Amino acid sequence: MRSHPSFEQAIVAALMTLGTAAAAAPSPAARVNTQDPAVQSQARALAQLPPVTPPQGSHHVPEDPSGRRQVGKASVYAGRFQGQQMADGERFRHAGSAAASRTLPLGTQARVTNLQTGQAALVTVEDRGPFVDGRTIDVSRATAQQIGLTRKAGVAPVEVAPVAVPQRDGTVKAGAGAVK
Repeated sequence: MRSHPSFEQAIVAALMTLGTAAAAAPSPAARVNTQDPAVQSQARALAQLPPVTPPQGSHHVPEDPSGRRQVGKASVYAGRFQGQQMADGERFRHAGSAAASRTLPLGTQARVTNLQTGQAALVTVEDRGPFVDGRTIDVSRATAQQIGLTRKAGVAPVEVAPVAVPQRDGTVKAGAGAVK
Protein backbone atom coordinates (compact mmCIF):
# COMPACT_ATOMS: atom_id res chain seq x y z
CA MET A 1 0.00 0.00 0.00
CA ARG A 2 1.38 3.39 -1.01
CA SER A 3 1.28 6.11 1.64
CA HIS A 4 0.42 9.72 0.94
CA PRO A 5 3.03 12.37 1.66
CA SER A 6 2.61 14.13 4.94
CA PHE A 7 1.44 17.73 5.08
CA GLU A 8 4.95 18.79 6.14
CA GLN A 9 6.53 16.96 3.19
CA ALA A 10 4.10 18.65 0.80
CA ILE A 11 4.91 22.09 2.25
CA VAL A 12 8.67 21.46 1.99
CA ALA A 13 8.28 20.32 -1.63
CA ALA A 14 6.21 23.40 -2.49
CA LEU A 15 8.72 25.74 -0.86
CA MET A 16 11.62 24.08 -2.67
CA THR A 17 9.78 24.53 -5.97
CA LEU A 18 9.09 28.19 -5.21
CA GLY A 19 12.69 28.76 -4.17
CA THR A 20 13.97 27.19 -7.38
CA ALA A 21 11.58 29.28 -9.46
CA ALA A 22 12.58 32.47 -7.67
CA ALA A 23 16.28 31.72 -8.05
CA ALA A 24 15.82 30.99 -11.77
CA ALA A 25 13.72 34.09 -12.46
CA PRO A 26 15.69 36.86 -14.13
CA SER A 27 16.04 40.15 -12.31
CA PRO A 28 13.83 43.03 -13.52
CA ALA A 29 16.86 44.73 -15.09
CA ALA A 30 17.62 41.56 -17.06
CA ARG A 31 14.12 41.77 -18.54
CA VAL A 32 14.54 45.38 -19.72
CA ASN A 33 16.53 45.76 -22.92
CA THR A 34 18.25 49.08 -22.25
CA GLN A 35 19.74 48.96 -25.77
CA ASP A 36 16.27 49.18 -27.36
CA PRO A 37 15.73 52.68 -28.82
CA ALA A 38 12.10 52.72 -27.58
CA VAL A 39 13.27 51.91 -24.04
CA GLN A 40 15.92 54.63 -24.22
CA SER A 41 13.33 57.13 -25.48
CA GLN A 42 10.99 56.29 -22.58
CA ALA A 43 13.85 56.51 -20.07
CA ARG A 44 15.03 59.87 -21.49
CA ALA A 45 11.50 61.28 -21.20
CA LEU A 46 11.36 60.21 -17.54
CA ALA A 47 14.85 61.55 -16.85
CA GLN A 48 13.85 64.99 -18.15
CA LEU A 49 10.98 65.26 -15.66
CA PRO A 50 11.82 66.96 -12.37
CA PRO A 51 12.47 64.51 -9.53
CA VAL A 52 9.69 63.87 -7.05
CA THR A 53 9.93 63.88 -3.28
CA PRO A 54 8.04 60.91 -1.79
CA PRO A 55 5.32 61.81 0.72
CA GLN A 56 6.35 61.79 4.36
CA GLY A 57 4.58 60.64 7.50
CA SER A 58 3.68 57.29 8.93
CA HIS A 59 0.46 56.98 6.96
CA HIS A 60 0.06 54.51 4.09
CA VAL A 61 2.02 55.66 1.05
CA PRO A 62 0.96 54.26 -2.34
CA GLU A 63 3.51 52.61 -4.61
CA ASP A 64 4.94 54.72 -7.43
CA PRO A 65 5.58 52.47 -10.44
CA SER A 66 6.19 55.48 -12.74
CA GLY A 67 9.98 55.16 -12.88
CA ARG A 68 10.57 58.84 -12.09
CA ARG A 69 13.62 59.99 -10.15
CA GLN A 70 13.17 60.68 -6.46
CA VAL A 71 15.15 62.97 -4.18
CA GLY A 72 15.41 62.72 -0.44
CA LYS A 73 17.69 61.37 2.23
CA ALA A 74 19.30 57.96 2.50
CA SER A 75 20.14 56.23 5.73
CA VAL A 76 21.89 52.98 6.56
CA TYR A 77 20.03 49.94 7.89
CA ALA A 78 20.67 49.45 11.60
CA GLY A 79 22.98 46.56 12.51
CA ARG A 80 20.16 44.67 14.22
CA PHE A 81 18.50 43.98 10.84
CA GLN A 82 21.30 41.63 9.73
CA GLY A 83 19.66 38.27 8.95
CA GLN A 84 16.11 39.57 9.43
CA GLN A 85 13.47 38.71 6.86
CA MET A 86 12.67 41.51 4.41
CA ALA A 87 9.32 42.25 2.75
CA ASP A 88 10.25 40.10 -0.27
CA GLY A 89 10.96 37.09 1.98
CA GLU A 90 14.75 37.16 1.63
CA ARG A 91 17.14 37.64 4.55
CA PHE A 92 18.86 41.02 4.86
CA ARG A 93 22.65 41.10 4.52
CA HIS A 94 24.71 44.23 5.13
CA ALA A 95 27.16 42.97 2.50
CA GLY A 96 24.43 42.91 -0.17
CA SER A 97 22.74 45.56 -2.30
CA ALA A 98 19.26 45.46 -0.75
CA ALA A 99 17.38 48.68 -0.15
CA ALA A 100 14.12 49.69 1.51
CA SER A 101 11.64 52.10 -0.07
CA ARG A 102 8.12 52.97 0.95
CA THR A 103 7.10 53.92 -2.60
CA LEU A 104 9.07 51.91 -5.16
CA PRO A 105 7.64 48.46 -5.96
CA LEU A 106 9.52 45.47 -4.55
CA GLY A 107 12.00 44.18 -7.11
CA THR A 108 12.78 47.64 -8.49
CA GLN A 109 16.40 48.10 -9.42
CA ALA A 110 17.60 51.66 -8.95
CA ARG A 111 20.74 53.75 -9.03
CA VAL A 112 21.25 55.65 -5.76
CA THR A 113 23.52 58.70 -6.08
CA ASN A 114 24.88 60.58 -3.08
CA LEU A 115 24.36 64.24 -4.04
CA GLN A 116 27.27 65.35 -1.83
CA THR A 117 29.90 62.97 -3.25
CA GLY A 118 28.52 62.12 -6.70
CA GLN A 119 29.15 58.43 -5.97
CA ALA A 120 26.46 55.96 -7.08
CA ALA A 121 25.51 52.31 -6.56
CA LEU A 122 22.90 49.97 -7.98
CA VAL A 123 20.40 48.59 -5.44
CA THR A 124 17.37 46.31 -5.48
CA VAL A 125 14.32 47.32 -3.45
CA GLU A 126 13.60 44.26 -1.31
CA ASP A 127 12.09 45.82 1.77
CA ARG A 128 9.70 48.51 3.02
CA GLY A 129 10.90 51.55 4.91
CA PRO A 130 12.43 53.78 6.08
CA PHE A 131 9.74 54.75 8.53
CA VAL A 132 11.39 57.99 9.63
CA ASP A 133 10.13 61.30 8.28
CA GLY A 134 12.45 62.92 5.80
CA ARG A 135 14.03 59.68 4.60
CA THR A 136 13.52 58.21 1.15
CA ILE A 137 15.59 55.03 1.17
CA ASP A 138 17.52 52.74 3.52
CA VAL A 139 20.64 51.07 2.13
CA SER A 140 22.97 48.31 3.28
CA ARG A 141 26.40 49.07 4.73
CA ALA A 142 28.08 47.89 1.53
CA THR A 143 25.98 50.29 -0.55
CA ALA A 144 26.58 53.11 1.95
CA GLN A 145 30.33 52.62 1.52
CA GLN A 146 29.99 52.65 -2.28
CA ILE A 147 28.17 55.99 -2.27
CA GLY A 148 30.31 57.60 0.42
CA LEU A 149 27.66 57.63 3.12
CA THR A 150 29.74 57.51 6.27
CA ARG A 151 28.61 56.17 9.60
CA LYS A 152 29.52 59.53 11.12
CA ALA A 153 27.09 61.40 8.84
CA GLY A 154 24.43 58.68 9.07
CA VAL A 155 22.19 60.37 6.51
CA ALA A 156 22.93 61.90 3.10
CA PRO A 157 20.93 63.64 0.37
CA VAL A 158 20.43 61.27 -2.56
CA GLU A 159 18.77 60.87 -5.91
CA VAL A 160 17.10 57.51 -6.53
CA ALA A 161 16.79 56.78 -10.25
CA PRO A 162 14.83 53.59 -11.00
CA VAL A 163 16.39 51.49 -13.76
CA ALA A 164 13.79 48.70 -13.98
CA VAL A 165 10.39 48.92 -12.29
CA PRO A 166 8.06 45.89 -11.97
CA GLN A 167 4.48 46.81 -12.89
CA ARG A 168 1.27 45.42 -11.40
CA ASP A 169 0.47 43.56 -14.63
CA GLY A 170 3.71 41.54 -14.41
CA THR A 171 5.63 43.56 -17.00
CA VAL A 172 8.76 45.57 -16.26
CA LYS A 173 9.11 49.22 -17.20
CA ALA A 174 12.35 51.09 -17.79
CA GLY A 175 12.82 54.00 -15.41
CA ALA A 176 14.73 57.27 -15.60
CA GLY A 177 17.91 55.51 -14.44
CA ALA A 178 18.00 53.35 -17.58
CA VAL A 179 19.30 56.29 -19.66
CA LYS A 180 22.71 55.47 -21.11
